[in-house]
Amino acid sequence: MSKIQIIGGGAAGMMAGIFAARNGHEVHIYEKNEKLGKKLFITGKGRCNITNAGDMDTLFASVLTNPKFLYSGFYSFTNEQAINFFEELGVKTKVERGNRVFPQSDHSSDVIGAMQRELKRLHTQIHLHCNVKEIRVKDGRYHSLLLSDGKELEGDACIVATGGVSYPATGSTGDGYRFARESGHRVTELLPSLVPVEAKEDDVKALQGLSLRNVNARIYDGKKKIYEEFGEMLFTHYGVSGPVIISASSVIGKVLKKRSLRLLIDLKPALTFEQLDARVLRDFEENRNKQFKNAVDKLFPAKLKPVMIERSGIDPEKKVNEVSREERQHFAALIKNFEVTLVKLRDFKEAIITKGGVDVKEIDPGTMESRLVPGLYFIGEVLDLDALTGGFNLQIAWSTAYLAGISV
Repeated sequence: MSKIQIIGGGAAGMMAGIFAARNGHEVHIYEKNEKLGKKLFITGKGRCNITNAGDMDTLFASVLTNPKFLYSGFYSFTNEQAINFFEELGVKTKVERGNRVFPQSDHSSDVIGAMQRELKRLHTQIHLHCNVKEIRVKDGRYHSLLLSDGKELEGDACIVATGGVSYPATGSTGDGYRFARESGHRVTELLPSLVPVEAKEDDVKALQGLSLRNVNARIYDGKKKIYEEFGEMLFTHYGVSGPVIISASSVIGKVLKKRSLRLLIDLKPALTFEQLDARVLRDFEENRNKQFKNAVDKLFPAKLKPVMIERSGIDPEKKVNEVSREERQHFAALIKNFEVTLVKLRDFKEAIITKGGVDVKEIDPGTMESRLVPGLYFIGEVLDLDALTGGFNLQIAWSTAYLAGISV
């Protein structure tokens, strides 16, 4: 029986604790917050998107950074096993669109509660309000933890499950990266990910609160298309957000740090340009004696109308029967390509996850143990692994935690 010390009582830390304890170890979890699972509590808007029920190909395709590293993890503890694990702990689940798996109750607290009960059943020792200051290495291997109150606690192995630096209010303040660096590991560049994006145009910010459904969003770096997605988005006081944009942020972050990008929104993706032009012409025919500004009500939500009129370059007072074919077609093109200049990601305070982390080349993918310091393990978001939204990031947490828990 070994003494296993886990730093961080979030998703990965709790999962690793359960499997290490099931394997007969004496497990101690050190959590600086007043309770476990603080970030897990707010995931999926408080509903907790446990995992994704897609097939293995979908899982790997949804991991953006180092998917190959997760081969062993995803096959050792699959999404099916994750669902079964929670069902066995009494959390009934359901699958929603996009194969997202949620607790039937829609309460993340049920997921946290079930894991806490299992930790208690396994006699795991939970140390709350407990801040780890330093990881100590002796004779080349893991030796002990130094707490902020000066206590040194020896252990046989340590699992770092501190999360990233996103949502710092939940306690994710980047301690794990510091522990990694101090013990000789490389940490890759850190960026906020799954986060809203700031835009340059004032008229875009004026659309604050407007939500668009069923739009097609394409993002270009110069002439090269680097992202495309169909779905829902939202305008905010600083730019754009919503599911399509949140997903895009994880793909465009590194490029956006260097230069701005063009977002083109197709407001009517169900219609070809020709069909849309015919539709606009029909609207114009019906309102032939009205002014242009009063003839486009059916095309857009009220908030978007003044922006589209302004961008069209057509005199709002002009009668629609006087609008030229070129003007009308330019207007239709504008509807198919509403342009927004993306300038920067919002910061870590609003990011769902952190992109970047402990370099996986220095971690054994079959056990999550450091290749540099025996007895030291890294799991979950602290690693340089990230995925799209939809339950994939939590699956990374469960799979890496499981491997560490059974290998330690």
